[in-house]
Amino acid sequence: MSNVTNSSSTPAAATTAREVGPSMFGRDIFVEALEREGVEVIFAYPGGASMELHQSLTKSKIRTILPRHEQGGSFAAEGYARSTGKAGVCMGTSGPGATNLVTAIADAYMDSTPLVAISGQVPQAMIGRGAFQETDMIGVTLPIVKHSYLITDINDIPRIVKEAFYIAQSGRPGPVVIDFPKNLQQVKTQPVWPILEDIKKGLRGYNANVVADERVLDEIIGHIEQAERPVLYCGGGIITSGAAGELLKFAESTGIPVTTTLMGLGGFPEIHPLSLRWLGMHGAAYANWAVNGEYVQRKSPSEPLVKLKDGCDLLLAFGVRFDDRVTGAFSEFAKGATIIHVDIDASEHNKNKRANLAVHGDVHDALARLNTLITRREGIKRRYDPWHAQIAEWKARAPFAYGITKEIANSDHMKDHMVGQEQEVILPQMVIEMLYELTGGDAYITTGVGQHQMWAGQWYKYKFARQLITSAGLGSMGFGFPAALGVKVAHPDKQVIDIDGDGSFLMNIQELATAHVEKIAAKAIILNNQHLGMVVQWEDNFYKGNRGHTYLGNPDDRAQIYPDYVRVCTSFNVPCERVMFKRDLKAALQRMLAATTPYVLDVVTPYAEHVLPFIPANRTVADMIWKTDK
Repeated sequence: MSNVTNSSSTPAAATTAREVGPSMFGRDIFVEALEREGVEVIFAYPGGASMELHQSLTKSKIRTILPRHEQGGSFAAEGYARSTGKAGVCMGTSGPGATNLVTAIADAYMDSTPLVAISGQVPQAMIGRGAFQETDMIGVTLPIVKHSYLITDINDIPRIVKEAFYIAQSGRPGPVVIDFPKNLQQVKTQPVWPILEDIKKGLRGYNANVVADERVLDEIIGHIEQAERPVLYCGGGIITSGAAGELLKFAESTGIPVTTTLMGLGGFPEIHPLSLRWLGMHGAAYANWAVNGEYVQRKSPSEPLVKLKDGCDLLLAFGVRFDDRVTGAFSEFAKGATIIHVDIDASEHNKNKRANLAVHGDVHDALARLNTLITRREGIKRRYDPWHAQIAEWKARAPFAYGITKEIANSDHMKDHMVGQEQEVILPQMVIEMLYELTGGDAYITTGVGQHQMWAGQWYKYKFARQLITSAGLGSMGFGFPAALGVKVAHPDKQVIDIDGDGSFLMNIQELATAHVEKIAAKAIILNNQHLGMVVQWEDNFYKGNRGHTYLGNPDDRAQIYPDYVRVCTSFNVPCERVMFKRDLKAALQRMLAATTPYVLDVVTPYAEHVLPFIPANRTVADMIWKTDK
C-alpha cells in the first residue's frame, strides 16, 4: 500500500461507538456499508454473481447508473472521483464483468485516483474449480491496486468496506478491489459497524498522514534565498492533496514561476503571470527551456548538445513522479539544477531522477508550513528580475501557435471535402481555443487519448483544480466520454465537455445510451480526422509517412466521413451535427453549449496536422520541434 494524501471525512468517521445492527443478508449489509461511507452513485452492470447486490441497490438511496459496458462504467466512476476527490464506485459480475473493470483499475492506479471496484465472485465452494465465469480477480489486479480484498467471512463486510474507502481516499489515493462471493451475499448475520479510529489501528504499517521535518522545510527556504533561477514543477499531487490554494500563495510570495505536468493542470491558474503552463513532450517550449535551458536545435541525437542559455538552478518538484513524458532523457533533465522533491510516496524519490533533497511528506502540509515560515521571515528577500525577463523573452518567442501548413492545404483528405475551401479548413486547435472563449474557461474538460488530448491541454487554459480529467499515465483510449458522464453526475449544473478523437470516441460509443437514458447532459466534441492522429504523427516523423493501419475511414470510399456519427448518435436519441467549414464552427459550438441534453459535435479536421511542440521520446530539449513553416 502506498502513502500519499487527501483524507476524507465520512459520515461513519463521526461515530463514537460501535453499533450492532439487526440480522441482515450479506448483500444488504454491503449496500448499507456503502451508504454509511457517503456513496451517492455507483456505476454497475449486473450479472449472475452480482445480481443479489443489485436487488439490494433497488431499495437504496444510492443512485445506480447502468453503463452499457463495464469499462464505460468504471471510467465514469473515475471521472466522478477525479472531479470530486471522493472515491468513485463501480461494479461488475464475476469473470468477464470483473475483467472489464481492469483497464480503469490500472488507469486509477497510474493517476492516483480513489476508486472502489467491486466484483461479484462465484460461491466460495467453487473458487479455484474453474467454475462458470470464475476469474481470480485478486491475482489479476494485484500489481495495479493499492489494496484488495476477497471477502471470506460475512462478518467482515462492514470492516472491509470501511477500510477500502479509507485506503482508497487517504494517503496517495488509488484503487481498491473488493471481490464478493455470491454465497456470502445470500446468508444472514448481525453486522457490527466499526468506527474509523478502530479501522486505522487495525491497519498496521499504513500511515496516511506523513509530514515533512521542520528542519528540512527551513533548508528549502535557504535554497530559495540562494537561487537565481528557480522553477516550481508541480504535478497531480497538488490536486489530490488539495494544495492549489497553498501553491498559489507560495508562488506569489516567492515570485517563483510555476510549470505543471498534464496531471497537474488546474493546480495553478494558467492565466496567472507566473504560469509557465505545462512542460514535457508536448508542453510549452518556454516551460521546457525554463527547466532545462535553451540549446541549439539538433538534427540528429548523435550531434553534441550546445547550450545557448541556462535553465533553472533550483527545481522545486512538488507532487510529481518525473514521468518520462515530462523528462525525456532522464540524464539531461534539469541537468545542473539543485532538485528538491516533495512527495508523500517515498517510493517515488530517486526512482527516475535523483534529487539533491528528497522530502517525504504531504504536499499540502509542506506548502502550508512553508508559507507560515515565509510569513515569519516577512517574505523572501531574494528577487529574480533577470530570470523573469528571460522567461518573458522565451514566452514572447515561442507561444503555442497554429496555422494552415502546406501539408494540410495539399492533403488528399482535405481536398476530398474542401476543394477550393482551404481557407475554411477547421484546425483542431481552433476548436478548443473557441470553446475556451465561449465558456469563459469555466467548463470541466475530459479527453480521450491522442493528439486531441494534447491540444486540449494546450488551448484550454485551466483555472481551477480538478477541471481537466484525462487519462495521463496509462493513456486509455475510450476514457473521455464515460469520464464526462461521471463528472456531469457529480456536477450537474456545470458545463462538462469531452474533447475527443474519432478513434477514442468510438471505443466506448455505447455510453451514448447511458447518457440518454440516465439524462446526463455531458457534451462531446469529436475532432474527426479519420485517422489515429498521434500514431500518424509518429509515422510522419520516424517512418517516412508509411501508414501502419492508422486509417479509420472507409477505404472503399475515402470521401465518406466514416462512420457517420450523426446517424449513429441519432439512433441513440442523442443530438449530433457535423461541422466542416470554419464559418460554421462558432454557431455550432453555441448550439452544443446551449443544449440541455447530451450533445455530440462532429468536427472534420485534417490528419496532416501535428502537435507542436514535440520532444521525441527519450530525447532532450535540444531535439524539440517547436515551430513549422506555414
